[in-house]
Amino acid sequence: MKKIFFAFTSAFCFLASTLTFGQKTAYVDLDYILTNIPEYKSAQEQLDQISVQWQKEIETRLSEVDRLYKAYQSEEILLTQDMKKKREDEIITKEKEAKELQKQRFGVDGDLFKKRQELVKPIQDKTYNAIKELAEKQMIAIMFNKSADLNILFANPKYDKSDEVLEAMGFKPGGTKEK
Repeated sequence: MKKIFFAFTSAFCFLASTLTFGQKTAYVDLDYILTNIPEYKSAQEQLDQISVQWQKEIETRLSEVDRLYKAYQSEEILLTQDMKKKREDEIITKEKEAKELQKQRFGVDGDLFKKRQELVKPIQDKTYNAIKELAEKQMIAIMFNKSADLNILFANPKYDKSDEVLEAMGFKPGGTKEK
């Protein structure tokens, strides 16, 4: 009985190790890939310009709130209670508007997020599809992203498929890449 159990256990371990170790793995450097796609660079520049423009708009509104508050502080002694209340309400309203605009532009589902989805997501989807096709064609079971927060302590460059992904997408590799 022990011999049968030992034989069964040995066969199972052998089969499990064959299935596990027989899988091909590789990696890509997604940051490297994206920086070699001109459309991605253009989209990032456009997003940066929009972000700077919207930030200036918010800062202008907040400086207006600051100006109103300083004026209120300097004139507070001369104002009646009704005038004080009216000025305080105006300051609070303008500050709320500025904060709401900031949330609308830069919030979780804000305008910047939506613009990023519009400009960058199609490029990311195209890249993902190229990676998937390459993995299927070369029968790679697992493809890692070297540039993500995944802790890859060592990566042999011969398993780096980043240039192949770029070529499959119709782009010429050529950026600086760590080896």
